[in-house]
Amino acid sequence: MGMTLSEEPESLRIAWEGTELARYVFAPWDARLESPRPYLHPLRTLGGDVVSLYRPHDHVWHKGIAWSLPHVGPANFWGGPTFRRDVGYEQLPNNGTTRHLSFPSVSASSSAVALTEELAWETEQGERWFTEQRSLAFAVVPDAWTLRFATSFTNVSGAEIVIGSPTTAGRPNAGYGGLFWRGPRSFTGGEVLVPGASGGDELMGVRAPWLAFRGQHDDHGRFSTLVFVAAEEPRWFVRSQPFACVCPAPFFDTETPVAPGETLTFRYTVAIADGSPDPAALAALAG
Repeated sequence: MGMTLSEEPESLRIAWEGTELARYVFAPWDARLESPRPYLHPLRTLGGDVVSLYRPHDHVWHKGIAWSLPHVGPANFWGGPTFRRDVGYEQLPNNGTTRHLSFPSVSASSSAVALTEELAWETEQGERWFTEQRSLAFAVVPDAWTLRFATSFTNVSGAEIVIGSPTTAGRPNAGYGGLFWRGPRSFTGGEVLVPGASGGDELMGVRAPWLAFRGQHDDHGRFSTLVFVAAEEPRWFVRSQPFACVCPAPFFDTETPVAPGETLTFRYTVAIADGSPDPAALAALAG
């Protein structure tokens, strides 16, 4: 049987030997407040354990793994309130939408699934600011599976747009924005690992080529490990408390001006495994 792909009106389902590994929701039904955008949830290990969380009550705009940016000029493509210097978080009429346009290519074999997607970033006022070309690939490697995610987005607004984060807006250690993963509730207090170190929230903002998160499941007590690998060494937004999350954050503490017609490109791989394998070995496989 190997790898299979099932197409539905609003999502794609990727399975391995009958176990659904990922559901890619490309046409979400979210409220405007949550900045509707495609996301991956649920995510499962090869053994079937769920390693993502959907719409938690504390942050309903967190959805599995999603490409999410909170500070795109004055717009918010993350969801919820926006952090403002000397004000704090404030709900504004600025929650944009990342809208699916088409799948130029979708391929599936017994060993891999790959797709390319075209999307548009539209503000709450209906203005198109960016067009995006995205690719996702799913494959099984020894004792794990990998998600490869790449995005190239082009400024079509006709004006410069500056991309940042809550940290660039004045909130320390809140440089989130990018490929963001929210882990299961039971992963709270889990272990964070980078080359040469392990710990928890004290690794917030570390620079590393990869970062792993190891959590334990309720019910049966098994462990799962996710390893996030970046094409470059980003600063990492990571939390073990009060909830589990990981984000290689390209705009952590530095604003990036994007000129009209300019394209930004980012590439990441996520390896998802049962148990507690060596994260460095998984990172090497994923890389």
